Amino acid sequence: MNISRVFSLAALFLLAPVAGAETREYRYSDAHLHYVDFFQETDGMQKLLEAMDAGGIDHVMISGIPVAKKWHENEPKRPRYYAGDDAPVYWYSATDVLVAAALEELDDKRRKRFHPFLSGFNPNDKNADAHIRRMLELHPGLWQGLGEIFTRHDDVTALTEGDTPRANNEALARVYHLAAEFDLPVMLHSNITSKRERNPLYLVELEEPLRNHPHTRFIWAHAGTSMELHRHQEKLTFLHETVSRLLDDYPNLYIDLSWTMLKPYLLDEQDKPDPKWVALAKRHPTRFVIGSDVVGRFENLATGMHAFAPFLDALPEDVARGIARDNFLALLPSKRQDELR
Repeated sequence: MNISRVFSLAALFLLAPVAGAETREYRYSDAHLHYVDFFQETDGMQKLLEAMDAGGIDHVMISGIPVAKKWHENEPKRPRYYAGDDAPVYWYSATDVLVAAALEELDDKRRKRFHPFLSGFNPNDKNADAHIRRMLELHPGLWQGLGEIFTRHDDVTALTEGDTPRANNEALARVYHLAAEFDLPVMLHSNITSKRERNPLYLVELEEPLRNHPHTRFIWAHAGTSMELHRHQEKLTFLHETVSRLLDDYPNLYIDLSWTMLKPYLLDEQDKPDPKWVALAKRHPTRFVIGSDVVGRFENLATGMHAFAPFLDALPEDVARGIARDNFLALLPSKRQDELR
């Protein structure tokens, strides 16, 4: 046999597993998407559906934004973002009405791709659980989860009118009990620390509900990170150790790996996966989901989801496909999972 042919065949077999990883194509569930922005405006359902089809996104967790940005009387120009000026944001329940109205315009086939989470309530108000119950009754069978609930959220917290929400307050304890009653997962934004403290300063605010509500499924948005935290602390050095312990201790905790987790945690600047986070995902293969966290604008939806591919490619294929798509679906109420089979 020609010796060059032998080497060529050997090289082919050696490269085959690598090539397979490089050519994986994923189907996605976006586990964290806001249909509207902080002004309760949106690109609309048609553009969202087009972006989903372009990105291979089969399913979407869709929610509103629980606060609205005020255009203050003294500001001559309308702000473009919640941090655009010092005007406050305020709790805005109609955000859920906007989401429900958009979904009700769809036919059954397209509507099954969306999994709406109810978010328009004040987490400091002990009436919140009663409001949620009314919304569940008003739209029977529509809502499939609660959140994203804003608690500690750096500048959003600073701008929100009223008291600072805490994930372990009495009002939210009532909400968590209701979530367990209706088999609804809860997506919770609770920053792990402040801009300045290089330790898990606010961790107790998350850990207390995890311990006290074992029958409630919690999705921790961005694992407690945020863009603003990273502006002041490029990387939270204690995050991996903390997340690892929490996953070991609380089987009702799930981690949302939306965009602020991508870098500098899952990937470095050269898109090389971090071995520690790869190992953690292998150890807890069903406990991670990914999301875009887009807010009312969908032109970058596909790009945001596909950015996770280098991390997914470093995982066993079944684990990668679970994180990309199926883990989120497994978090939904059991009735919804039956309908998707």
